[in-house]
Amino acid sequence: MMKRLLAGLATASLAFAAVAQDYPNRAITITVPFAAGGPTDTVTRLVGQSMSKTLGQPIIVENVGGAGGTIGVEKVARGKPDGYTLLLMHIGISTSPSLYRALRYDPVKDLEPIGLVTDVPMTFVAKKDFPPKDMKELIAYVKANKDKVTYANAGVGAASHLCGMLFMSAVGVELTTVPYKGTGPAMTDLMGGQVDFMCDQTTNTTPQIKGGKVKAYAVTTKTRVASLPDLPTMQESGLAGFEVGIWHGIWAPKGTPKPIIDKLVAALQTALKDPNVIAKFAELGTEPVSQPRATPGALDAHLKSEIAKWAPIIKKAGIYAD
Repeated sequence: MMKRLLAGLATASLAFAAVAQDYPNRAITITVPFAAGGPTDTVTRLVGQSMSKTLGQPIIVENVGGAGGTIGVEKVARGKPDGYTLLLMHIGISTSPSLYRALRYDPVKDLEPIGLVTDVPMTFVAKKDFPPKDMKELIAYVKANKDKVTYANAGVGAASHLCGMLFMSAVGVELTTVPYKGTGPAMTDLMGGQVDFMCDQTTNTTPQIKGGKVKAYAVTTKTRVASLPDLPTMQESGLAGFEVGIWHGIWAPKGTPKPIIDKLVAALQTALKDPNVIAKFAELGTEPVSQPRATPGALDAHLKSEIAKWAPIIKKAGIYAD
């Protein structure tokens, strides 16, 4: 019995090795759970193009939008674990377990992590004539005028929504939130003075900040952002430990053989050192993660910590999506 078991394990190991040696022998698909043209789609196409050079096969980007990204994530979670179906998703994968009552997958149990890709910083901005001069004054102002101040966001589960919830939890106030169908219309109304302030990605706020169209208060990263060097961090502004950004990661369906995952990790790490990727990321106000973070272990730990971080905040806010 033991001999048969050992023989079976040996056969399986040889089969996995043969599969990995032959991998990839055809095009790979990376699913983006949002429409084409957005920040996540852009990141995917940049990284995918570079990874394809290392892997020697084309990488096709498939946009599967809807339900806050959950439709696309579920598609990959139910996909064949052969290395030809991948997912590139952002922070929303860590908030969906708390936001959606009937989520049909578990992002930790049903997906195989490959590695983190990038962190996009966020900034707090306000209409030009908003009275507070800096973040410390803004915190004091919203506490004193909590029934009058309006906070704009791009809808339930959006990064701007999550950042706002974290801010309100940190300062101990509940503000009137004004949800929009995207950051574009939210920013338009902010610049027009219809709403007071918001928190959004540098990819969307940097042009308006540099153009003097909005008042900027702080970035939500541990260190200052190179493209906005004069903007202080939340830590410098008096909110210790406040950190939120739009991180992105790559996953495969659970059960994808480790030798294949290893090849994908190597291709990802090579892509994140690609000068073209680095330059294009800089234009988006971001940069690739460090090599130690572009690993399965780092992504797995980060996802679990983010799920734990957002769950109580979302529960306290009482916000759910069907």
